[in-house]
Amino acid sequence: MEPFSFATSSALTLPVNVRIDRLDGHQKPIPYSVLLKRPDLRHRASNLSPHSELYVTIQLWADSKPLTVPIQTAYKVFKNGRIWNEWLTLPITYSNIPLSSQLAITVWDLSPTGGEGSKLHAIPFGGTTIPLFDNDNTLQKGRQRCRLHRHKAADGLSSSTTPWVIPPARRNRKDEKASIRSVDEQGAEMERLEGLLKKQEMGEIPPNAWLDQMVFRQMMKLRSNALKSEPSPSQEHIEGKLNDSNDETLKKDGMKEEHEEKFYLHIEFPRFDHPIVFTDQEYPPPPISSIQLPASSSEVRLKPPPEVSFGPGINVDGNGYGDVDAGRLIRIYDPEVGMRDNPAENKHRRLVRSHRTGVLDRDLKPNAKIRDELNAIMSYGPTHELNPEEKDLVWKFRHHLTRDKRALTKFVKSVAWNDPGEARQAVQILPKWTEIDVDDALELLGPSFDNPAVRAYAVDRLRKADDDELLVYLLQLVQALKFETVTPEVAEGDATQDSSLARFLISRAVESATLGNFLHWYLMVECDDLSPEQGQEHRKLFAKVEYDFMTELVKRPDGNAMRKTLLRQAELIVVLSKISKEVRFSREDRPRKIARLKKYLADPKNELVHIDPPLPLPLDPSVLITGVYAEDSNVLKSSLYPLLLKFRTINNTKYPIIFKTGDDLRQDQLVIQIITLMDRLLRKENLDLKLTPYRILATSTTAGAAQFIPSISLAAAVAKYKGSLLAYLRANNPDDDAPLGVRKEAMDTYVKSCAGYCVITYLLGVGDRHLDNLLLAPDGHFFHVDFGYILGRDPKPFAPLMKLGREMIEGMGGPQSQFYAQFKSYCYTAYSTLRKSSNLILNLFALMREANVPDIRIEPDKAVWKVQERLCLELSEEEAMRHFEGLIQDSAGAVMPVVTDRLHGFVQHWRA
Repeated sequence: MEPFSFATSSALTLPVNVRIDRLDGHQKPIPYSVLLKRPDLRHRASNLSPHSELYVTIQLWADSKPLTVPIQTAYKVFKNGRIWNEWLTLPITYSNIPLSSQLAITVWDLSPTGGEGSKLHAIPFGGTTIPLFDNDNTLQKGRQRCRLHRHKAADGLSSSTTPWVIPPARRNRKDEKASIRSVDEQGAEMERLEGLLKKQEMGEIPPNAWLDQMVFRQMMKLRSNALKSEPSPSQEHIEGKLNDSNDETLKKDGMKEEHEEKFYLHIEFPRFDHPIVFTDQEYPPPPISSIQLPASSSEVRLKPPPEVSFGPGINVDGNGYGDVDAGRLIRIYDPEVGMRDNPAENKHRRLVRSHRTGVLDRDLKPNAKIRDELNAIMSYGPTHELNPEEKDLVWKFRHHLTRDKRALTKFVKSVAWNDPGEARQAVQILPKWTEIDVDDALELLGPSFDNPAVRAYAVDRLRKADDDELLVYLLQLVQALKFETVTPEVAEGDATQDSSLARFLISRAVESATLGNFLHWYLMVECDDLSPEQGQEHRKLFAKVEYDFMTELVKRPDGNAMRKTLLRQAELIVVLSKISKEVRFSREDRPRKIARLKKYLADPKNELVHIDPPLPLPLDPSVLITGVYAEDSNVLKSSLYPLLLKFRTINNTKYPIIFKTGDDLRQDQLVIQIITLMDRLLRKENLDLKLTPYRILATSTTAGAAQFIPSISLAAAVAKYKGSLLAYLRANNPDDDAPLGVRKEAMDTYVKSCAGYCVITYLLGVGDRHLDNLLLAPDGHFFHVDFGYILGRDPKPFAPLMKLGREMIEGMGGPQSQFYAQFKSYCYTAYSTLRKSSNLILNLFALMREANVPDIRIEPDKAVWKVQERLCLELSEEEAMRHFEGLIQDSAGAVMPVVTDRLHGFVQHWRA
């Protein structure tokens, strides 16, 4: 398809203009017999002179309603022809006109005696109605020839009686056939020449001066002949129709439509460089009403639609009114629905929760039936919305529920915070509540809760968490700063002074070097995010938190040293980023890139060989590095050419990392953080699945570092050991006395880690799984890398929900071995354990809703739902285990992953 350039009407802010050019036509003289019966006709100017003074009015209409006042041409005396050549400007812009806009153009004749449809001393000479947009929704442009309907004023209705183009009427008289055929041929030829003239004016046909003059003369001759050659009505016909009382205007003047004189009004629309296509203002969809129907109401009774009487000419059955049956239904958009409270609902709530009985509510105790209802409400997950009846029930027994830590989040959802009385009572009861869990505190810091007192209460609960636990949630807590409510008077000044969460994070970060290290880098990455998805107000907020953190840090005795350490870390990252870009963009093969890397690392100017004093590694601040081993560095096979660097620690050990630029590692960072959290949750239940949550840190939106774990991909292991992972495990962990010839500890590590990663990657919806991003360490640790696709996204078709390849099962001894049975048992236990902590997992994803993570940014409102769907919280424990058992069987027997793995291996081999 050829490229097509166009502009939109909504961007065209020019006023609507039209040029009235000239009037063409031949008026037959009125017979004297007609003038005797109608003496008023002899006083009309057009009957006295063929070049009498006429004026034109234009008015914009749409949907049978006028949009502007009429605009009139100036007075002008005609000599040889009725030529105005005048531009008229309407008081409306193209961007504001609807698609159904049309111009009602009326030519007015002077008539001192008045008459039907007269306007002061003027009477309609003729009218025409032309739409501004054609059938392709494109704005009309250039010259237009409009048929004038004699003795009618243009109406401008949707079903106009004065259209600008009239289809040819059928004629039955045999004696008129020859003359009609000649007239039609002349008219067709004239239309063809006018179409070519428009093309020449638009530059589609090159001009030719001497030939154009001949064509113009021929066109004028054809036009004159076509207008004069039309059959005129007979005198008997006119006289016979004069006394017909049903013909009000035309028939009173002695004319009928089939014998009407043909007049054409030539107008011109502005020309633009590109076609102007109609586009309307795109309004957001109407908000869904905040009124929640009770769960018990299964039927909704709607009132019958009102009877509506439409105005004349309105197209009831058109596209804008839906089906024919629904044509009588008027849909009214109310912007307050869902945005403002329903006054009737507020009145009902105040009556049910009458504050006058607040003292009596303290002694209320639920009966057995209500207690069961409250227990059902307490079992709801964080994404469940309470209906009005449930909110009223929680509010009524709020004092009784203070002893249940699960009830606080439900109580906060039940409060009408816009009611000062309720808000005051709710704030007073918060300190009396039983201490809540961390997952509930994280829920109260989410986007749904904006009351400062509630968020401060949640922060107070986090103060009791130790540094290790707080470090697991730190990534989400930094994102939760976006949901903090800052008052307008504080917004211009110190925004963090009004944020209890910001003050809390700063106070804990200055006390702990590890927390301070990661808080600094998390904030710097958010400040570095200049994408449109990251709002300017959020960048300012993170920058202010970072500034306040540094301000508080220098007040500490060792604060200046820690601040200098963070500065040196930044300098290290800058140097590594520069080297990485130099290696990446150098047009050399991989061996020369490796040589270039070693040269840069050994260069004394970069100060990487010896780092003095020792510097905490940003990726792991507990590790102090003193330099880098330049000769042990490498450039990995990848499109971005990541650097493999080995740092020297103060214990003279090697700490390998992978550093790369050109990629945003925040999504990988999030996945590793969730894996670390799930590992802690499993260990709390005495289930160590030998996971390998390697460290990863995004240092900017386009650079980052990851801990390197010595391992081999399953694809390489299978290729090296002739398709057998079991042979790889047996070669690295031989034990002739153990089953399958593999050391017991190594096989136990392999089985447990396979089970853990199968469950976790299923819950997170990790996609693009192939044998090259599944790694296996020599001691049996199995783990995943490269989390470019999560939450169900996968570039491969028919991808299974869980990656469990036949190679993995073969490493356990096959589907009939005891180790495969242990693998399934570990999977069931891990899935059941993580389902119990579903609230914490879902709340962490809810806090990441505004994070600029690719697979969350696609559908922010569905990120939590996608994880919740895989947890199957609506199923019982037994049903969930059966579901997961079927999932393992489907994944183990899937055929498409085998095909895609072989295709991927072939492509990788071809690239190499």
